[in-house]
Amino acid sequence: MNIRERLEENEKKLLSPFATLAANTKGRKFPSEKCEIRTEYQRDRDKIIHSKAFRRLKHKTQVFIAPDGDHFRTRLTHTLEVAQIARTIARSLMLNEDLTEAMALGHDLGHTPFGHSGERMLNDLCAGGFKHNEQSVRVCELLEDGKGLNLTFEVLDGIAHHTGSEMPETLEGQILRYADRIAYINHDIDDALRAKIIKTTDLPKDCIDVLGDTHAKRIDTMIKDIIRTSTEKPEIKMSENVQKAMDNLRKYMFDNVYIVGDQRSTEEWKAKRIIKSLFEYFTEYPEEVPFYKELKDKGFTVEEMVTDYIAGMTDQYAIYVYTKIFIPKSIDKM
Repeated sequence: MNIRERLEENEKKLLSPFATLAANTKGRKFPSEKCEIRTEYQRDRDKIIHSKAFRRLKHKTQVFIAPDGDHFRTRLTHTLEVAQIARTIARSLMLNEDLTEAMALGHDLGHTPFGHSGERMLNDLCAGGFKHNEQSVRVCELLEDGKGLNLTFEVLDGIAHHTGSEMPETLEGQILRYADRIAYINHDIDDALRAKIIKTTDLPKDCIDVLGDTHAKRIDTMIKDIIRTSTEKPEIKMSENVQKAMDNLRKYMFDNVYIVGDQRSTEEWKAKRIIKSLFEYFTEYPEEVPFYKELKDKGFTVEEMVTDYIAGMTDQYAIYVYTKIFIPKSIDKM
């Protein structure tokens, strides 16, 4: 029995009967030889961490575009906070921590530059719309290194359904849905306070009374409530009062930070203008998209290759490409 097989046996002995076992995975689209020392979900976690798409997350906006401070979240730090919360819940419920971590680390691989501003603009521009969870799956199945990461069904399912109306098939995927919301609601409050867009006294008192008056207390309340409420049945959920408080706090953030915010509105407009201009330019001149001929030979439509190219950009790279295309150079620099 090799190390992987021992780990698989340990999962069978130690995890909840409702856990998703690595030995029982539905597998990969393209079968591959199993690793001697890692389970299939551990392999997926490592594939994601070593991908270029994962590294690019450090230069993609979470909420605040081009902040001056060093302590604002990026898409990468958001991802790490989601993974930490998800692992804590999975471990406490005796579910598969490796599976939970893998899908958490991969859930935002397809996110656009400039955060949700970029996503909303691409959604407006694309004929079929644009959703970052679907693009994350596309990165994992097709785009990374031109062939995808060939992840297991369960990890792809969790990534695909970490947001939206459809639920993932596994309890680990249900954990990810909660972990994502717990992370972004709370760290975005922290960043909004740092940016002086809101004050602590602005937060809805009824929510704070239930969840706590500090960043740490709110996260602690939400995580422990899920663990207590989900123990009895094979379903990941919050108690009614904590769920209501979280939903109301999330609504407050959408109304006062994500959509509105005088200090960000001008920068958000600029970010959307960059995305729109790049989309229109590369749609008119698709041959300038990197690897255009190879993508065309693979059957990619112009909209697909343009969308994939822009969605994969970091904030800085999008600004660089925009500047290169649209900003005139002085004669002495030509």
